[in-house]
Amino acid sequence: MSGKDLSNTSRTNWAALESLDDEGIDYSDIPPLTEEFFEKATLRIPATQVQQLVKIEPDVLQWFQAQGGEYKALINSVLRGYVDSQSRKPVG
Repeated sequence: MSGKDLSNTSRTNWAALESLDDEGIDYSDIPPLTEEFFEKATLRIPATQVQQLVKIEPDVLQWFQAQGGEYKALINSVLRGYVDSQSRKPVG
């Protein structure tokens, strides 16, 4: 973060925001959570992540970075898919 970022002053009216209650919030565009929603829902608890230094060839890293977005999450997703596919293979 640069010093410039720290000098910005928030223009948020915190007093007005804190004075709002839940009754002033419009929830009309949020669909209700039905039984069908919960039947299809999947509980996902984030796994503890481990930081590990992994050497990646420059061209492979460049390809992932060129895909846009969070390339580290994409690399992890590809590795997860590989692990899952290997786990389903029959032994022997």
